[in-house]
Amino acid sequence: MESNRDLPNLLLVDDDELFCRILASALEKRGFSVLVSHNVADAVELVGDAAPEYAVVDLSMPGDSGLVLVEKLHKLDEHTRIVVLTGYASIATAVEAIKLGATHYLAKPADADEVVAALGRETGDTAAEVSGQPMSTKRLEWEYIQKVLMECEGNISETARRLGMHRRTLQRKLAKRPTKS
Repeated sequence: MESNRDLPNLLLVDDDELFCRILASALEKRGFSVLVSHNVADAVELVGDAAPEYAVVDLSMPGDSGLVLVEKLHKLDEHTRIVVLTGYASIATAVEAIKLGATHYLAKPADADEVVAALGRETGDTAAEVSGQPMSTKRLEWEYIQKVLMECEGNISETARRLGMHRRTLQRKLAKRPTKS
């Protein structure tokens, strides 16, 4: 049996503790030595100056966004394979994650096999399906809100001002899951 030192190390960061336990167990069965954290600050402390070989990072957590961690991990070691995993996927956050150093971006729910496949991907997929349908107006609204939120560095009050809506209205919209199309 291999010792944990021989296994590739993977940092798993998600504020959902049950999800982390399940995914960590599944990833360990697939040959990874998994370190778990539930927020960006603890993850940074856990890693220190030694970047993991792999990381799976949730986007939306209390405190700093997972994007902050993606950037920090990429600066520690540009070869770290980082997958952003989120229940609130948007084009704006996917683009930012990739710009900051993520190698792939998955929308929840994703299983361990999908995560492992994403960690191993070296290139894009030219066979990816291109939809012939335009996005729904609800999805367009969600994408635009995400874009403005990114421009405002996550500041809800400033985003609401720029969008011309009440802060609580924006918070309610952000609390809902985006529509698929």
